[in-house]
Amino acid sequence: MSENAANNNNIFMEKNQICKEAIVSELQKKKVHLFYCLECEELARNIAAESDHITLQSINWRSFADGFPNLFINNAHQIRGQHVAFLASFSSPAVIFEQISVIYLLPRLFVASFTLVLPFFPTGSFERMEEEGDVATAFTMARIVSNIPISRGGPTSVVIYDIHALQERFYFADQVLPLFETGIPLLTKRLQQIPETEKVIVAFPDDGAWKRFHKLLDQYPTVVCTKVREGDKRIVRLKEGNPTGCHVVIVDDLVQSGGTLIECQKVLAAHGAAKVSAYVTHGVFPNSSWERFTHKNNGVEEAFAYFWITDSCPQTVKSIGNKAPFEVLSLAGSIADALQI
Repeated sequence: MSENAANNNNIFMEKNQICKEAIVSELQKKKVHLFYCLECEELARNIAAESDHITLQSINWRSFADGFPNLFINNAHQIRGQHVAFLASFSSPAVIFEQISVIYLLPRLFVASFTLVLPFFPTGSFERMEEEGDVATAFTMARIVSNIPISRGGPTSVVIYDIHALQERFYFADQVLPLFETGIPLLTKRLQQIPETEKVIVAFPDDGAWKRFHKLLDQYPTVVCTKVREGDKRIVRLKEGNPTGCHVVIVDDLVQSGGTLIECQKVLAAHGAAKVSAYVTHGVFPNSSWERFTHKNNGVEEAFAYFWITDSCPQTVKSIGNKAPFEVLSLAGSIADALQI
């Protein structure tokens, strides 16, 4: 056999081995039956579209005359011995009880394994434990989740994205296996599409955001802001870094009213930032507070060039639509991958 023929044969064998490994890997993926709450239907469909191994299942979400849930899990017999997941949204106390009722039942239907996907863990985002008598509702919610029954395959896996306070990850008991994921890879992928002529740097609105995310964004120069107290007011100041002439992207885990982001934008612009954008994993925006960020005046340069959020808060995504400067970076692919762990 000639040398060229031998090389071609080796290349063929290597490609053939790669193909075999890819087929084996695909065959080894588990098939997951995904249930979801009503709020998360669009996200659930996007997750299923990411993988042929994910099948959507349905629940009849009904109520009795007194308002209490009247629920029915369809195909309960067919999911025996199968891997099952539930996509939840605890957007308000009013919807938590009905979802917890379903979450507690699914593992008891003789399923092979059970995974709870709760993209946004809502409690604790406002809590400050400063004096005796303050109630830690984040701890209460973690205890509720920690008591999900064990399935035939063992403890429940709980998938959560960018939990607000780092200590909250230790609130969960040993009966569940929390998997803490992040939406930052979606941001870094989007930033790669920004023209190279725009020097992108990352800004953190406070030390808490820096602690959470700086290691995930260490390929970018950083600016750190801080909040200082002046009388009865807390004012944003530039702590370190130089935003002059740069496209500055403020990064945080969530936004509520947006006041801190707006003050941070003003400080960065005052220090010479060419553009300011923002990214948060969880666009909570109570009372439609997102409206203060929209580009209302055609042709007029607005404070934020882009405002990226994920679809962890479905009601916000539905309200915002495609209104500039908002862009939604979907967690669907990341969740589909997490369901294979």
